[in-house]
Amino acid sequence: MTLAPEVTAAPKPELIEVVSGRHGRKGLWSRIPRPVRRLLGPVLILAAWAIGSVTALLDPDLFPPPSEVATTAWRLLVDGQLATHVGASATRVLTGTVLGIVIGVLLAVVAGLTRTGEDLLDWTMQILKAVPNFALTPLLIIWMGIGEGPKIVLITTGVAIAIYINTYSGIRGVDRQLVEMAQTLEAPRRTLITQVILPGAMPNFLVGLRLGLSSAWLSLIFAEMINTTEGIGFLMSRAQTNLQFDVSLLVIVIYAVAGLLSYTLVRVLERLLLSWRNGFDGVS
Repeated sequence: MTLAPEVTAAPKPELIEVVSGRHGRKGLWSRIPRPVRRLLGPVLILAAWAIGSVTALLDPDLFPPPSEVATTAWRLLVDGQLATHVGASATRVLTGTVLGIVIGVLLAVVAGLTRTGEDLLDWTMQILKAVPNFALTPLLIIWMGIGEGPKIVLITTGVAIAIYINTYSGIRGVDRQLVEMAQTLEAPRRTLITQVILPGAMPNFLVGLRLGLSSAWLSLIFAEMINTTEGIGFLMSRAQTNLQFDVSLLVIVIYAVAGLLSYTLVRVLERLLLSWRNGFDGVS
C-alpha cells in the first residue's frame, strides 16, 4: 500500500509580499522619506500647541504660544544665557555618561564572565537600581559638598546602572553553544571574550545605552537643584520661582530636543555596530 504524499497548500503570493515587505504598489505614505515621517509626530504636537494658542483653548498667561517661546529663546541666545546654561548641562551629562559607560561595562563584564563577580556585584547593583536617584541627593551633598561632584555622581550612577543591567543580561544571554564551539576550537580566552561574548552582548549594551542616556537627562534635573547657578535645571527652577512660563516651556523643549538627539545617536550606533544582525525591521 502506497501512501499518497501530503499536499501542503502554497502560501498566497499576497501574504508573501506583505510579510517580506516587497509589495509592488507603494502608497503615498511609503513614498515619503522616513526621516520626514519620523518628524511628523513632533510637528503635530507643535501644530496642536499653536492651534490651541490661536483659538484661545490654552490660556496664554499660563501656556504661552510657540511664537512667544521662540522669542524668549532668541533673547536668551543673543545675551548668551542660553549657551551658558545648555553648555553647562551638556558638559555634566557628557562627563557623567562617559564615566557611567566605563563603570557599567567593567562591572557587567566582571559579573557576567565570572561567578565570583556575579556573587559580589549583582545584588549590589540590583539594590542601587531600586533606589531613586533623588533619594541620594541629600547624602551626596553631605558627603561631597555642593560643588560639581554630587551632580556628576548622580548622572554617573544612573547611567552605570542602566548599562550594567542590560550588558550583564546580554553577556549571560549569549548562546552557550557558541561558547562551547569556541572552547572546542581551543580559542584563547581573550578571543572568546572579544569575538564571541562581547559581540553577542552588544544589542543589550545599546539598549542599556539608550536607557542610560534617558537616565542621564533625568538625573540632570535633580543634579542641578544642588546649589547651582548654571544649567538647564537652574534655568527651570528660576523660571518657576519668577512665574516665567515661557522660559519653563523653553526648557521642556530643550529637554525634548536633547532626548531626541540622544535617541538618534543610539540609532546611528546600532546601524554601525549591528550591521551583521539581520533582524526584523517591520513591514512597509
